[in-house]
Amino acid sequence: MHHAPPRGRNWFTAGVLAAVILATTACGGVISATRQPTSDAVPGGSAGSTAGYAKAADLLAALPVKGRAPKTGYDREEFGPAWSDTDHNGCDTRNDILARDLKRTTFKPGTKDCIVLTGSLADPYTATTIAFTRGNKTSSAVQIDHVVALSDAWQKGAQGLSKAQRTAFANDPLNLLAVSGPANQQKSDGDAATWLPGSRAYRCPYVARQISVKAKYKLWVTQAERTAMATVLAQCGGTVAGSK
Repeated sequence: MHHAPPRGRNWFTAGVLAAVILATTACGGVISATRQPTSDAVPGGSAGSTAGYAKAADLLAALPVKGRAPKTGYDREEFGPAWSDTDHNGCDTRNDILARDLKRTTFKPGTKDCIVLTGSLADPYTATTIAFTRGNKTSSAVQIDHVVALSDAWQKGAQGLSKAQRTAFANDPLNLLAVSGPANQQKSDGDAATWLPGSRAYRCPYVARQISVKAKYKLWVTQAERTAMATVLAQCGGTVAGSK
């Protein structure tokens, strides 16, 4: 076991997380991440940026509002094999996200700094620090959350995506965070109308990230979800057009 910075990961530059680059279409309806985001990235600006949250509000205003489609046919396999190496860097997505979000990481020898053995997580959902140790009885303390849950996505447009697009969605770093295992279990497949992080300080970045993901993959929101998102964004400088 040894301490070393991960090498060959396309979102690291000189050991520092690269900033997310988000581009919108002329109508502001679709964004694409050309570099991998940090854990608190928001569209159009840095975390805590009023301009960033205003951009998130604009993106939310452009998202379609519909009811949930039936969950019929949903299966995890519809989103491809769990934790695929979609960026072909030699490491599976789970270990990529652990390496991105944890500090003071150690790696299993002989894996080219791929398999994370230990680390420390500043959990965004609970505002606590969690020690991670790889093992059958310990790994679950830190889990990788799909910020927009796969089941939620399935019911809000992902059924119409191709298998390749759904696989990309399930492994997209923009949609993934290392978080508290219990908090992730509590969230389950909830959307912003049914679950928000316990840490109020992280609710704006969390909602902005959900909006970014839904815009990127052309998913929709329910009316209750839109209202909940708009309420959160209004508290951090983002006002959604047409909100009551």
